[in-house]
Amino acid sequence: MLVSKVKSVFPLVRGISSSVGMRQKAMEVEEGGEGPRPATAQMGTMVDIGARSIFNSDQDMFREQVRRWMRERLAPQQVPFEEEGQPSKEIWREMGAQGLLGVSTPAEVGGIGASFLEETIVAEEMSYANCASPAMAVHSTICMPYITHYGTVEQQEHYIPLMTAGECVASVGMTEPDAGSDLQGMRTNAKRDGDDWIINGSKIYITNGWLTDCCIVCCKTNPDVKRAAHGVSLFLVDADTKGFHKGRKLKKLGLKGQDTAELFFEDVRVPGSALLGKENAGFYQLMEQLPQERLIIAVHSAAHCEVMFEETRAWVKQRKAFGRTVSDLQTVQHKLAELKTSIVVCRAFIDQCLQLHTEGRLDGEMASMAKYWATDLENKVAGDCLQLHGGWGFMWETNIAKSYADARVQTIYGGTNEIMKELIARNIVKDK
Repeated sequence: MLVSKVKSVFPLVRGISSSVGMRQKAMEVEEGGEGPRPATAQMGTMVDIGARSIFNSDQDMFREQVRRWMRERLAPQQVPFEEEGQPSKEIWREMGAQGLLGVSTPAEVGGIGASFLEETIVAEEMSYANCASPAMAVHSTICMPYITHYGTVEQQEHYIPLMTAGECVASVGMTEPDAGSDLQGMRTNAKRDGDDWIINGSKIYITNGWLTDCCIVCCKTNPDVKRAAHGVSLFLVDADTKGFHKGRKLKKLGLKGQDTAELFFEDVRVPGSALLGKENAGFYQLMEQLPQERLIIAVHSAAHCEVMFEETRAWVKQRKAFGRTVSDLQTVQHKLAELKTSIVVCRAFIDQCLQLHTEGRLDGEMASMAKYWATDLENKVAGDCLQLHGGWGFMWETNIAKSYADARVQTIYGGTNEIMKELIARNIVKDK
């Protein structure tokens, strides 16, 4: 499994969490197997290692290794990435060298070959370390599965090893100026020309767009069908293809260290082998992969909630006001109680979704619930925690200010939360 595969990369780190005692208790497995693991609410802090029944002691060790790397190596680079509006290419390669990309992609196609739970650990530890850049989830959790599930052997052999190594940065071109949550309204098209395809159109708000080496581009390939969904196809388009142009890096409210760009396709000629999956089946391929995309957004949001709470708790316990600490005020104590309760309730549902997903049983409705609930909660927690920081929370140099700004887009991408409610409601009102 992944832990043994990356041991040569990470030194085994112990004692980096405040929960050493709890973790050791959870790892007493020498003779009788693992015993019950405490719930998040029962730990000293919500980011302590050793909790949550969906994980085991091997995964705890992996988490320790990932946590150390995120905090010591990736976190210090966030400010330079924000100033540049993008991560470095070097950090992508370094993440690849550390075994942190393509974690749940099968080893037989060039990935690391671990489970989605190990990939979840990487995502959570990025959030716990307040690392928004690079956009690992878009690359590993969203883009790579398309190639794994729908790619030809040749496509998998060419792209997956490079993406796992961080040598090829992936993006997915769905959103257009006139087509956001309604993907059926897209205008980018691909027309046959002999054995090739000619792509014309544009995409916007594309994460990893500026540094992308390969973009999965959604195109209309049959404009004559009655339903637009029946005429969409996906293509693998390399960034150096003639006619593929990157527009400006977009300046955003949050996630400033991620490169988000406009992409333009002007008579871009790609071979027939660039078609990803079946012709005119692209919309259904997107729908099949959206539950995992929405789940990883929820994973990040839940982890953000936990780390924002813990940093706020530490702040109010040392901040003085009226001759005592802010945490001595009953109104603050009640707010902390409300926050912790809402976060651990959310955590229980997200972990249930993770368990179902590892078993192949997570459906679109539950994934939509997870995305909508966790991202809404993230925005509420960010607002409440910033308020508890007072004026200091309004300073950009603080983690809570950046978390507040970063949280806002969570309810928008991956399908707006209004769309999530529509999807959830369908099963509620339909005739059984």
